[in-house]
Amino acid sequence: MAFTAQDVKKLREMTNCGMMDCKKALTETDGDMDKAVEFLREKGLATAAKKAGRIASEGMVEATVFENGVAVAVEVNSETDFVAKNADFQNFVHAVAEVIANNNPADVEALKEMKINDSQTVGDALTEKIATIGENMNIRRFERFDGINQAYIHAGGRIGVLVNFEVADADKAKDDAFVTMAKDVAMQIAAVTPQYVCEADVPADVVEHEKGILKAQALNEGKPEAIVEKMIVGRIKKFFKDICLVEQPFVKDGDMTVQQYVDGVAKNLGTEIKIAKFARLEKGEGLEKREDNFADEVAKMMGN
Repeated sequence: MAFTAQDVKKLREMTNCGMMDCKKALTETDGDMDKAVEFLREKGLATAAKKAGRIASEGMVEATVFENGVAVAVEVNSETDFVAKNADFQNFVHAVAEVIANNNPADVEALKEMKINDSQTVGDALTEKIATIGENMNIRRFERFDGINQAYIHAGGRIGVLVNFEVADADKAKDDAFVTMAKDVAMQIAAVTPQYVCEADVPADVVEHEKGILKAQALNEGKPEAIVEKMIVGRIKKFFKDICLVEQPFVKDGDMTVQQYVDGVAKNLGTEIKIAKFARLEKGEGLEKREDNFADEVAKMMGN
């Protein structure tokens, strides 16, 4: 029995399952709609789809440098923090990171089409986890760096950081002093949340927007327009110090900047070191949070 694109669309609307899953179900059942629904339910896909509307803002961030030197940070969300402590969930997140390291997908959708084992794609494995663990889950985002990298995980996966370095003498990156410095920089990023590496990386429109705000502030303070421009110069420097990693005071020694710290280590090692880029992923950042009634949640867990 043949089926059409409209049949696929109808099945998707009935089950909330993915387009490719619906197409496969209709193929396997010769276009029989009722059997296709049963097929999806038997595979756990329809169950997973019902959970898709629930908010997934917990979970964890994995940040790892693999043996081939590739660094990956990936955020996988779940509905509750309990799941993030589940070893099965943690192993899944690590396996996803490994797929990213080995295959360099263009985006999350491309990642989901890649094999995570001999029989499943990442997307299939995710759907299986949703069905077996019983919570909505989502692979939200990832970063992948080649080259010389450092990874850092804070608070058991709440924050994951990657830092990519350019080192004139790559062998010096194996030195203990370099490794210590790289970890310190990663911890700085986790703690202070810079947005850019240096002033040159800040987009011109961001700078102009900030200048406009600073100018309005100064005028609202009653400052004469003649000196406002001079005030903006000083205040924009503070702005850069707040958002640019290398200009921030080093958290372990506020008498020097991060740049001065890195330069000092580079000098002692007899090489040049540059922080090329970084990524900082914080679990659930920018996502809507669940607001369950805690007493109701406990009662649910106790079976009351």
